[in-house]
Amino acid sequence: MPIDNDYFKNRQKQSSNNNGGNGNGNGGGYEPPFSMPEFKGFGKNANLIYGVIIFVAIMFFARPFVIINSGEIGIISTTGKYEKDPLYPGFHLFIPVIQKIFIVDTKVRVINYKSVEELGNAKDSGILVNPAITVLDARGLPVSIELTVQYKLMPDGAPSTISTWGLSWEEKIVNPVVRDIVRNVVGNYSAEDLPTKRNEIAVQIEQQIRKNIDSLPSKPVQLLSVQLREIVLPDKIKEQIEKVQIAKQETQRVTNEVERAKQEAEKAKAVAQGEAEAKMIEATATAQANSMVAKSLSPQLIQLKQIEVQGKFNEALKVNTNAQIFLTPGGSTPNIWVDAKGKSTQSAINSK
Repeated sequence: MPIDNDYFKNRQKQSSNNNGGNGNGNGGGYEPPFSMPEFKGFGKNANLIYGVIIFVAIMFFARPFVIINSGEIGIISTTGKYEKDPLYPGFHLFIPVIQKIFIVDTKVRVINYKSVEELGNAKDSGILVNPAITVLDARGLPVSIELTVQYKLMPDGAPSTISTWGLSWEEKIVNPVVRDIVRNVVGNYSAEDLPTKRNEIAVQIEQQIRKNIDSLPSKPVQLLSVQLREIVLPDKIKEQIEKVQIAKQETQRVTNEVERAKQEAEKAKAVAQGEAEAKMIEATATAQANSMVAKSLSPQLIQLKQIEVQGKFNEALKVNTNAQIFLTPGGSTPNIWVDAKGKSTQSAINSK
């Protein structure tokens, strides 16, 4: 499309008329169509202001700077080559077009291995959700393992890690190792043994995953923990385990009842034996007491008792002259004293 120069011709004529046609002015009175605005009062500093404005515009549109937050590091790529030293949290400048800054997360990250029906849940920042790990047990039966792995990228070696493994480093470092170790460990057990040996399996999985990741060159990743959350067994295996558990519980119940009956029988036996022994001890003690009494009744002791009794009768006769004494042969008390009234006294009582 041809450019219409009438505007410029009219501006030139107008300028020539204003100068009185004397040819003075700037090149015949021509003025450019656009002119920079003048900053009154700044004089020579106007160029400096223009420079600042241009610099701010470049900074705004080109954005040759980056701000790295805590828990992140920056990796500089200069003409496609990664720099060895990472950029730590703070304000950093770079050369646009020539350099690029890749920000990488160095906070704790999590991979959750879940069942298929749970994969639709929302993902939080730093949390990956992968399908549960399917493993064949020692007999070839499928078993699903759900677990959680916590790890983080080592900041100092991050540029080398990204250069070697790429930005999807965790899918190339952590995920394959976890799946391989879980299959190797769980595959050595039968499905029926998995619930009872859960702790043993969890320890083996964590130890072997840690060993494999720590053995990588430059140790790009730090493994924090591995938690075995769930062992999902096939329905048939669950039914068999339930039947076995019920049988074990019934056997244990019967065993407990037999043990309880045995304890009660032993207790009754002990009680009866104790009572018999108590009676035997009592009889023995009584026999020993009687024997001791019999041994203590010597002829001299019996004669002494007779003298004591005779003395008591003699004292009683002094007071009660109407007493009657019946003599009995032998024994410890040969005399019997009866306090009775005489005939005269008795007849006097009857006459009254």
